[in-house]
Amino acid sequence: MSLRRFASAAIACSATACVSYDRQSALDPASADASAISHLFWFMVIVAAIVYVLVIGVFIGIIRRPRRDDEDPLSPEREESARGRIKQAVVATVAIMFVLLVYDFIVGRNMDGMTSPKMMTITLTGHQWWWQVDYEDPIPQNRVRTANELHIPVGLPVLIKLVSHDVIHSFWVPNIAGKKDLIPGHHNEIVIRADRAGVYRSQCAEFCGIEHAKMALVVVAEPADQFGAWIARQRMPAATPSDTLAARGQLVVEASSCAMCHSVGGTRAAGGLGPDLTHLASRRTIAAGTLPNTRGNLAGWIVDPQTIKPGVHMPANALSSSDLQAVVAYLGTLQ
Repeated sequence: MSLRRFASAAIACSATACVSYDRQSALDPASADASAISHLFWFMVIVAAIVYVLVIGVFIGIIRRPRRDDEDPLSPEREESARGRIKQAVVATVAIMFVLLVYDFIVGRNMDGMTSPKMMTITLTGHQWWWQVDYEDPIPQNRVRTANELHIPVGLPVLIKLVSHDVIHSFWVPNIAGKKDLIPGHHNEIVIRADRAGVYRSQCAEFCGIEHAKMALVVVAEPADQFGAWIARQRMPAATPSDTLAARGQLVVEASSCAMCHSVGGTRAAGGLGPDLTHLASRRTIAAGTLPNTRGNLAGWIVDPQTIKPGVHMPANALSSSDLQAVVAYLGTLQ
């Protein structure tokens, strides 16, 4: 099958049908914070269900109670009794709401208390419509920049600094933590810790424009040794192509508009508008979780991103078939 036909197949592939994750549910907690949120949710559901049953039971009892012929519905005794029941209901409602408020406050305070001076720090920047991930380090050459995929070590707290330069976004990993907004001009942060290894789906939880639904972030929680190996690979520059087709693809990327928006470590491509492509081939998805990272999908995305993700800031690229094959071959070497 030609790359053009691969491109057509990619355009027809929807995000929900093509991209799968191990976990994406707030009811399947993989951290202490997520467990606390889940317990709070179920407590509220149970309390609300009990109140609902009691209210419906009282209502049914009232409408089914037989009325005596000599009973005066406007008598002072009946009116006083009704006022007493109303007061009891108001007091019970306030007490229930107060209990829920206190429980919610306690959960929120406990989640904000997880800090450590030696905590790994990551700056997460929300763009329309993709995520930039920067791993901070006091040694400049040890800093890592990637996109749309967040790796964290299992069992260790990680400080996420949240940044936005366009509109309000919201970071939410349902299995691991609660929501936190990214507000332009405002510093915000959240501490997360995964207690169970896995691949989790995060998404922007604040409507941020036409492609808000296609702004996913893959969160990979892995053992510390695997995380260390991953970040060591990410610190390396792009590998030099070993075959002729991929080498030609590098020349096409460096000479075309690709290099104006994207950067590839160790090459002349040094753009900063779009995602860093240095280790693109190691990522699970492209276009912020819209498509699996396959050869055909990548070709389709390069040729016609607007059909796959209408409104995205990446323009179409009118490459010849030979240049497109070379570029896809080169991008496939960026492990």
